[in-house]
Amino acid sequence: MEQIPYFAELNQSYNIDLSQYNVKRFGAGHIHQTWLAESGIDSLIIQRFNKSVFQNPDLIAHNHQLLIDQLEIDKLDFEFPLPIPNCKGRTLCLVREAYFRVLPFVSGECFQSINNPTHAYLAAKAFASLIDVASGLDVKLFQEVIPGFHDLKLRYSQFEGATTSTNMEVDEELEKLINFYQSKYELVTEYENWVKVLPKRITHNDTKINNLIFQPDLSRIAAIIDLDTIMPGYVFNDFGDLVRTVACTLDENATDFDQIQVDVDKYKAIFDGFLAGSSFMTANERDSLHFGGEMMIYIMGLRFLTDYLNGNVYYQTRYDKQNFDRATNQMQLLKALISCGFRKDNLSIK
Repeated sequence: MEQIPYFAELNQSYNIDLSQYNVKRFGAGHIHQTWLAESGIDSLIIQRFNKSVFQNPDLIAHNHQLLIDQLEIDKLDFEFPLPIPNCKGRTLCLVREAYFRVLPFVSGECFQSINNPTHAYLAAKAFASLIDVASGLDVKLFQEVIPGFHDLKLRYSQFEGATTSTNMEVDEELEKLINFYQSKYELVTEYENWVKVLPKRITHNDTKINNLIFQPDLSRIAAIIDLDTIMPGYVFNDFGDLVRTVACTLDENATDFDQIQVDVDKYKAIFDGFLAGSSFMTANERDSLHFGGEMMIYIMGLRFLTDYLNGNVYYQTRYDKQNFDRATNQMQLLKALISCGFRKDNLSIK
């Protein structure tokens, strides 16, 4: 059995005997240290919380406690594994200098990508239904755990600052990439117009396919996971990140740029699934969805390019130009999505 740091303190804090569990490292996540603890009775996920990424863990704990207290979880048709409170009723446990938490383990299948439009539909419906069930909560009570996370105006401002302060040599290739992102500033203007008229909702804010667990037969979603980014947001963000990460033919690290396209069948499935999971949306929110796909691709391209200009200080990279390539990748995906023409009819996809 792998030894978890501060084993005895965790036993005491949660009144469990981890010596009765088979404990092993679990998952492919890069943020928190995660272990799976299995016994004949139950299975638990134990995480050592990464404060360098989420610098205000109390805000996350605050949001999770609100969800535990107020969200009608039985209205969800999938599991929603929020942290288990410790003996003092806290969802985050401070052990010496480290934060830990314990969560229910949900078995099933987790994927980095999917090819079947039916699975894209199920994913979109699940994320939308979470917003739907949470729509009765007072959004003002929830904290913004990562300030400006999806604020396009802020991200564009950071990008512009990086273009003037960069130590990178701005050669012809880099200048073309910078010019492209500057040429799409109208998306920032449109973003500002949308947020003036749209209500804030409780949203997941990281709607990648690997934040879902499918049942083993892939017929339904077993659980939504990775709940640290749940906070106030806009519906087009959750829809848009699904488009960006699921409806693409190649992921954001691919460098076969001429092969990057939008899978129209998966896009339509995401759109249909999102509508099927949401009884809450206003007409304006529905009309904003197609903008969301373009906006989320654009904002991630800006962030990758900004990080490249700043010397690759935020995203992990395997080679020097990886963030440049990621920004190029997102440029190609944005061009492909725009060329699909989905926004010619905001009310439906024909």
